[in-house]
Amino acid sequence: MKKTLFQFAFITFLFLAQTGFAQELYMPRNIKEAYAKGTRSKDGKPGKNYWQNHGKYTMDITVDAKTKLVSGTETIVYENNSNDSLRNLAIRFVNNLHKPSSPRGGSVSDDFLSNGLTITSLKVADVVYKEDARSWGTVGNVKLKKAIAPHSKITINIDWNYPLSKESGREGQIDETTFFVAYSYPRVSVFDDYNGWDRISHTDRQEFYNDFNDYVYSVKAPKNYVVYATGDFLNPDEVLQPEFAARLKKSYVTDEIMHIANEQEMKSGVVTKQNEWNVWKFEVKNISDVCFGLSDHYLWDASSVVVDKKTNRRASVQAAYDVKGTDFVNSIKNNQYALDWFSNNWPGVPYPFSKMTAFQGFADMEYPMMCNDSQMNDPKFAQLVQDHEVAHTYFPFYMGINETRYAFMDEGWATTFEYLIGIAEHGKEAADKFYKEFRVEQYINDKSTEEDQPIISMSTQVSGPGYGNNSYGKASLSYIALKDLLGDDLFKKALHHYMDTWNGKHPIPWDYFNSMNTGSGKNLNWFFNNWFFTNNYIDLSVKDVSKNTVAIENKGGFAIPFDVNIVYTDDSTETVHQTPAVWEKNQNSVSVALSSKKQIKKVTLDGGIFMDATPDNNTWAAK
Repeated sequence: MKKTLFQFAFITFLFLAQTGFAQELYMPRNIKEAYAKGTRSKDGKPGKNYWQNHGKYTMDITVDAKTKLVSGTETIVYENNSNDSLRNLAIRFVNNLHKPSSPRGGSVSDDFLSNGLTITSLKVADVVYKEDARSWGTVGNVKLKKAIAPHSKITINIDWNYPLSKESGREGQIDETTFFVAYSYPRVSVFDDYNGWDRISHTDRQEFYNDFNDYVYSVKAPKNYVVYATGDFLNPDEVLQPEFAARLKKSYVTDEIMHIANEQEMKSGVVTKQNEWNVWKFEVKNISDVCFGLSDHYLWDASSVVVDKKTNRRASVQAAYDVKGTDFVNSIKNNQYALDWFSNNWPGVPYPFSKMTAFQGFADMEYPMMCNDSQMNDPKFAQLVQDHEVAHTYFPFYMGINETRYAFMDEGWATTFEYLIGIAEHGKEAADKFYKEFRVEQYINDKSTEEDQPIISMSTQVSGPGYGNNSYGKASLSYIALKDLLGDDLFKKALHHYMDTWNGKHPIPWDYFNSMNTGSGKNLNWFFNNWFFTNNYIDLSVKDVSKNTVAIENKGGFAIPFDVNIVYTDDSTETVHQTPAVWEKNQNSVSVALSSKKQIKKVTLDGGIFMDATPDNNTWAAK
């Protein structure tokens, strides 16, 4: 009998998961169509008809340190797994952001500007196209002479070059002989099931959206330049002198922090093979992008850390930095801690890649297997920034997030993990203080309409503080609120269900909502609607206190956790915690019953990092 009841309950739950969970939430028409076509499923999983396209990239890239020109020969085997015939090919080249004619989200100096991409040869399926890309923005278009048939592969050959901008942002020249080379190759833009070709221009604010591809590539660099890159380093013995290759190999299997090359060794020209040019080779599969940095004078540290205790799998941890980059002296130690902590705590998924390299630049930006961070002159702040960029490993690189449209799906999580690891590193008081100052205070004290746009708003449609707060602070608060609502164990179970389901794929917000519903076994749509689809903000008020009951009004509307702090007339105190579940039935007001019958002298509401817009009405005192 019990087994029958359990089976019935389970079947009922599956039915609800498949038919009901997503119905309450607003969906744009194109998203509805994806669910109707079966490429997405209301149980939070990829639908039975889900597909995504794929490329195999083989690239030989040369960086000329004198002319500052990057050139490449590239072959892409592109797989169209859709049911559509592709009559156009959208080619994305992010670095055309530097062209004077490209739209940008802000002003730039002359040193930022360049001529952008030049294509010297283009063939698609052995057909030659007369295209030099001089008229392209960050997305170009090739009208194909023969369509790419559904479920077929074609080969694309491109020869190209572009200049490194003198002013470095997410990429470019760091100094005269140090370069960070990212977004450096023409790539096929994403063609997906809910929007077709991704043709949104990159304007330097919203970030990126890429397919998962396989890469085999080489970087040709002058002698005495060391190349640090995404992917496995295939030929250390061909480009490094034996002693330095041996040091690097040893670092792969030890916790010891090793100085692969110090300042004097780099200056003396004893680190690399003394060919005029050395060709550094790398390979990586099923990843959303590759990038690299190179320098002839950066210090090089390395070690490794166990990231999967079940298999004892290690990840290499490396750092490349200028002798004046004092923050980076601790990069290896900090990243050993971060990779271990993220792997075993939050999100609690073993670091999925073979390497993480911290490279000193100016971007404070994440890349697959790399971060490009600036010198902060503040070791604690530098650690927090590095933690944030490394946390992005999971969102958007483990999960193929469309950051351009839905930045909250990656920045919000990185902000959350940054906060949680900060508690472990520096204590809750310090982590709370930083989080409130940098993630909440500006937002909650700004009453402009821009601040209270729904988080679900497309990231390209909000600007200024509205973009920043939707993507980072507000989104992170929603994840932390849900963690409080579900409790750590159930929240982690649901989060892992979402991550396991969409690893290596392209989740959209509704996939997150539905996956968390299924993973938790709860219909959380009331919560998601409250946090993502409204103009709510954070503002609680003590409405009344009587008969050991505290009546609370939710003026701002967000379903937040909070503490009710009571001082009784005998000066004893009590704290009653309320999870966001208290708002499920009535999101406007709630009455909190106290177990004690003692007379109350004072009541204060405290949301902690959920800072209140009008804290003056959070306190009640007996007259």
